[in-house]
Amino acid sequence: MGPPLPNAVTPGIRLGCCGAAQYRNSPTNVVTLDVMTTDYTPQEVSELLDGGGDVQLIDVREPDEYERGRIAGARLLPLGDLVAQAETIDRDRPIVFYCRSGSRSAMATEAFRGAGFDAHNMTGGLLDWDTAGLPLEPEGGRVAD
Repeated sequence: MGPPLPNAVTPGIRLGCCGAAQYRNSPTNVVTLDVMTTDYTPQEVSELLDGGGDVQLIDVREPDEYERGRIAGARLLPLGDLVAQAETIDRDRPIVFYCRSGSRSAMATEAFRGAGFDAHNMTGGLLDWDTAGLPLEPEGGRVAD
């Protein structure tokens, strides 16, 4: 995992260390959560997307990883930029976060869920997506090492 993330610049969301999600429920009180979230398997995410599900698919990997291979329709928001970009994410639509293995996206999921978003993690990340034979773009795309 990369270096610790800075404190939130957007009120309400902070990504903590070790998968802990934190949110501010008042100007002076920060609540730390260690919550279970509803995760989706890659197959379930594929079904949501194929079925026209109104979900926001957000890839929290780095740009070079994203360029090598990604799920069609995913929006790139690297984990380190996620807090600063939180207000660009629609609160009224479910979010599915993913990364290479599911670890970074689990941290994003917990933080956003704690801040009141309908957030979900894709378990196993792109590694499991690729293993399941699900498509990556661009053509010939692959999961970054």
